[in-house]
Amino acid sequence: MRAWRLPAWKSDPELVEVEQPRPGPGQVVVRIGGAGACHSDLHLMREFGAGQLPWEPPFTLGHENAGWVHAGEGVTGLPVGTPVAVHGSWGCGSCSRCLAGLDTYCEDPAAAPVPSGGGGLGLDGGMAEFMLVPEARHLVPLPDGLDPVTAAPLTDAALTPYHAVRRTWPKLPPGSTAVVIGIGGLGHLAVQILKATTATRVVAVDTRAEALELAERAGADLVVPVGSRSADTIRGATGGRGADAVFDCVGNDATLALGAAAGRMLGDLTIIGLGGGTLPVSFFGVPYEMSVQSTYWGSRPELVEVLDLAARGLLRVTATTFPLDEALEAYRRLEAGEVVGRAVIVP
Repeated sequence: MRAWRLPAWKSDPELVEVEQPRPGPGQVVVRIGGAGACHSDLHLMREFGAGQLPWEPPFTLGHENAGWVHAGEGVTGLPVGTPVAVHGSWGCGSCSRCLAGLDTYCEDPAAAPVPSGGGGLGLDGGMAEFMLVPEARHLVPLPDGLDPVTAAPLTDAALTPYHAVRRTWPKLPPGSTAVVIGIGGLGHLAVQILKATTATRVVAVDTRAEALELAERAGADLVVPVGSRSADTIRGATGGRGADAVFDCVGNDATLALGAAAGRMLGDLTIIGLGGGTLPVSFFGVPYEMSVQSTYWGSRPELVEVLDLAARGLLRVTATTFPLDEALEAYRRLEAGEVVGRAVIVP
């Protein structure tokens, strides 16, 4: 079969012929229907080097996957042909975090298939015709009305902001304000998640006019172009109080500074994007009692909830699809900022 493999750090992936995977005991092979192209993949290609992560190339990219059960070994409840989404983070399966479905925060990574990784992150992912999933528990059957091409980006581009928003629900009652910085693959879904699950007013921030238009279509109540007075605009729209929650889907120095400047006392600033920025925290550096946290992906139970929202029409992915042969072009356009929403590879 064909697969896009990352041969080494700081390199482009290569489309190569590899052997089609076969399941061992308790394993499932998924025929891939869609695989999302994520900015995290660009970080793997451009930034990381030997020893920075607990795993090394080569491996097949693609950590955002959905498709159909192709084969299983000793697996029940997932007959061949079942449409499924893949929960992409694979922990040990035995610690308290994994037992809660939160493999992202596995506390015994040495016992995991690959420490702090998963399919497309150290092990072979779904940027291929078939993908081996090491345990059936990592699969979620798709609800009626949801196809694998639509579901694939939900496994990360929606699950990641959903996890971040869900933990901040208590701070988002009627009368509150939430800000989403960066309206790309994650950000346009973060806006929809906020509208679908809270009563907060949503402010969207981006540098690109087309991204702000996407935010408006996604339901944002106010769009703010990035500029020297962006924080003042947000504060003005909140009567001077600032935002109760800021979700930074970029994570560079400028966006983190904007999030702190636009935030409210007792609010949340959640770092979602891997932009490499830092935020100096001091007594007067952030609003009093502002909580600053990073989050990583989301849990399997949360993926079930995300898929339900999408099946009911409350989340809609704006996506551009590419055939498998053109995955490198998808990454090129993603890197150039030319993709509106999400790029999805369709083998």
